[in-house]
Amino acid sequence: MTATLAEDAWSLAFGSMPFEDGLALREGTAWRLMPGNDPGRYAGLLSIADLDRFLRTDAARTPRVSMADGARKGSAAVPPDDYLEEGGDRVDLPRLLALHDGGASLVVSQFHEIHPPLARFCRGLEKAFLHAVQANIYLTPPGAQGFRVHFDTHDVLVLQVSGRKAWRVWDHIPYAAPTRHTPWANNAEAQGEPHALVMSPGDALYLPRGVMHEAMVQDGADPSLHVTVGFMEPAIGEMLRALLSELEAEEPALRAAIPTWRLADGGLDAVQHRLTAALAALARPGMADRLALAALDRLARERMSLPMRGLHSRPPGPEDRLRLSETMHHTLVPLPEGGAALRWYGGVETLDATQLAWLTALEDGATPAALGEGALGFCRRLARAGLLEVEPAGA
Repeated sequence: MTATLAEDAWSLAFGSMPFEDGLALREGTAWRLMPGNDPGRYAGLLSIADLDRFLRTDAARTPRVSMADGARKGSAAVPPDDYLEEGGDRVDLPRLLALHDGGASLVVSQFHEIHPPLARFCRGLEKAFLHAVQANIYLTPPGAQGFRVHFDTHDVLVLQVSGRKAWRVWDHIPYAAPTRHTPWANNAEAQGEPHALVMSPGDALYLPRGVMHEAMVQDGADPSLHVTVGFMEPAIGEMLRALLSELEAEEPALRAAIPTWRLADGGLDAVQHRLTAALAALARPGMADRLALAALDRLARERMSLPMRGLHSRPPGPEDRLRLSETMHHTLVPLPEGGAALRWYGGVETLDATQLAWLTALEDGATPAALGEGALGFCRRLARAGLLEVEPAGA
């Protein structure tokens, strides 16, 4: 049986680690080095040649392209004016190459957005974890260091593509569960003795958010190319901020005024009373469902759609075996009156019980003829939207 997109991505990222063990890893705070046994394990995802080709396109602009040099005083970030065309945001390639020759690391952010192998890999991990996944690229010259000791504000998985890189990782986490709203500010110090390790091609390193670390390429070694996979899971506070504007329109307790004119006369009790009522509104039944659904909607809405059709895809026939697209995020939410709401990149569509049964069958693959009367039109509509793919013959 052909592996699913999520299974392929999981195997590449975590090897033979069982899925439940991977979930437990994500839910903890311990880092882990996962040595590989195949130096070419990540060769299909990225190469230095891929970066060379990218840098010769008009897409090579800031903020996607940046540079870092740990030998700099102060911030390791190289000023963009040092490697951009004058007055613009496009890379000045000769200047960028000179800086790289001098020890500056090349950083390409969100490369999954324009590099199909990484797009497919990240989409597979998104299917596994049901949150956004990104891929940033780091190419570091021999004997150089990009960023000094720091922590990240989301979990990361480092995939060593080529070259070797020495890392130091600390167990102590100075700031618990940092997010993008609590970024690194050079105000945390690594405590305790670090673990020293060297990553070789095919190795993977999982670093939960908040874990202090640094890396550099040893003198005389080949350049180091690695992919940093970012797990962008939404935090409770982040999702509440997104929902508060909707909730304020619904909940009088969230619209209650703070009586600042009473504060000088012991009016803090009134503030506490209104805060308690507002928090009770946030904790009402069904709010957890709403928060979870908003997180899934964000995944479908904010990630690239990647429909499974081209500019001139023929409509499926009655005997074509079809399957729900693995690259187009969607969520099925049961409705009280029966059927379900199909929530996806294109919006929300209500399915009756028959259509829901068809969609359930299409998860495993089915032909419109086998589904029954009316199914062909339904399948063609979903195929036009990119939600269905035709299984290859013999799959």
